[in-house]
Amino acid sequence: MDTWEALINECNQCRECALWETRNNVVFGDGNREAEIFLVGEGPGANEDKQGLPFVGRAGKLLDDMLAMIGLNRTNVYIANMVKCRPPQNRDPLNVEQNACIGYLQRQLDLVQPKILVCLGRIAALRFISPKFRITKEHGQWYDVNGMRTMALYHPSALLRDPSHRPETFDDLKELQREIQKICTHTVLAEPGT
Repeated sequence: MDTWEALINECNQCRECALWETRNNVVFGDGNREAEIFLVGEGPGANEDKQGLPFVGRAGKLLDDMLAMIGLNRTNVYIANMVKCRPPQNRDPLNVEQNACIGYLQRQLDLVQPKILVCLGRIAALRFISPKFRITKEHGQWYDVNGMRTMALYHPSALLRDPSHRPETFDDLKELQREIQKICTHTVLAEPGT
């Protein structure tokens, strides 16, 4: 049986791809290890690399605001990325880098055993939903993936670059909220604004 401590230690020692050479910190993941909702992004940025935590920069602040809109916060979700080390200049993680890291992410999923998987952006959706996934056409739709209800949202950093997608993302968040209320048994959603 895998343990969090063993997995974190193994991840911190990883040299499976070249990203380890330029990292300051492994960005393993953060949140509730018994969460029913698991969010997965693509990779850490500069702030995340400095702090060793996912989604702590401007995109992280927006993600916190998005979660708050539907009564969630970081205490009732788990957040991780496709890759645990920052790609240079925040470029998309290469397939070889994703392949080197996917085992760690799968083991995190196995430990958490979420009911809902939310792909933040197209990179995670391409891996978990379909290699032909189109974020502009398929965001907010539900898929059943390995026993998890799975959907993709625009990545918060994409929403910072192009705020025109925010109204449809709000609709997607409301759809996520409905699904949480339908299938999650121990996730308590706060009233918005509390």
